[in-house]
Amino acid sequence: MDRSARLPSSPSSPSVPPPGSADPAQSAESSALSRAERFVWLTARVLEQRRFAYHFLGGGAEAVETALAAYLGADGGYGHALEPDLRGPVSQPLHAVHALRVLDGIGRCGGQRVERLCRYLTSVSTPDGALPACHPSLRGYPAAPWVPSADDRCGDLLTTGPVVGLLHRNEVWHAWLFRATDFCWAAVTALAEGGAMTRPYAVAAAVAFLDGVPDRARAEAAAERLGRRVREERLVEPVPAPAVEAAQDRPLSADHGPGGPLRVHDIARTPGSLARRWFTDAEVERSLDALVAAQQEDGGWPPRERAWTPGAALEWRSLSTIEALLTLRAYGRPV
Repeated sequence: MDRSARLPSSPSSPSVPPPGSADPAQSAESSALSRAERFVWLTARVLEQRRFAYHFLGGGAEAVETALAAYLGADGGYGHALEPDLRGPVSQPLHAVHALRVLDGIGRCGGQRVERLCRYLTSVSTPDGALPACHPSLRGYPAAPWVPSADDRCGDLLTTGPVVGLLHRNEVWHAWLFRATDFCWAAVTALAEGGAMTRPYAVAAAVAFLDGVPDRARAEAAAERLGRRVREERLVEPVPAPAVEAAQDRPLSADHGPGGPLRVHDIARTPGSLARRWFTDAEVERSLDALVAAQQEDGGWPPRERAWTPGAALEWRSLSTIEALLTLRAYGRPV
């Protein structure tokens, strides 16, 4: 029996009609979801399986939280390769970014767990109140070649921006947020006005901050300036299909980021993002078309991150598959 015929209808799970009852376009999309589901059950970590079940099969948020707790450290942070490019058990700021995205996605970004996480963030912050890309505790454990040195204790928008944006988005208030928010405003301003080297992933982090910060008027003004620089410097690929494959062929080194140029749907993950205003309707549609076409024969999507170890590459594929489906659904594409 086709598994898609038994997918339940719920607020978090679109109804999938049984075979033969839908028009051809709907059947094709249902098949894409079914193939993605098979890929997840075959290859994904328990956490991604639970997330897939929550977002597309009507599963519960409690199961996702339980799976995420396996990565929780005694210090309130997260480790154990939650972010696949950082291996080893120790807590790291990049793992915190990933954990907050998971909790935000299931509506559980609050409570004592997040309070403990904020205490961990306070303990690893730099003197300017920001988060480093990596904490020195990573020394001795494997990490991707492009992961910044654990000896670099400078604050980084790459980690601080998404964390601060997600905490504000969920109305979490903690003393650590005040200085960290100031750091993000300064970093975003420098990025938008040409006072800092423009890295595509720094732009994505800036957008994550601007989409969540409470001062909406200031965020909109900053996003408009940043968007002009992104367009002028062509930091986003308007036709993204070959980007991932090309990225896999580049040398593995710290001089390159984890993937190729960002695509429109990587920056503007939802229609409500401030970054959506940077692109025309035609550019968004082309990007979404390419995202649909990128689903591979086994049902999964390719990772944005370049392969540096087989385990991490497979973990990234499951993450990319879930994110692709969520992005398509956010834009009203049937999944």
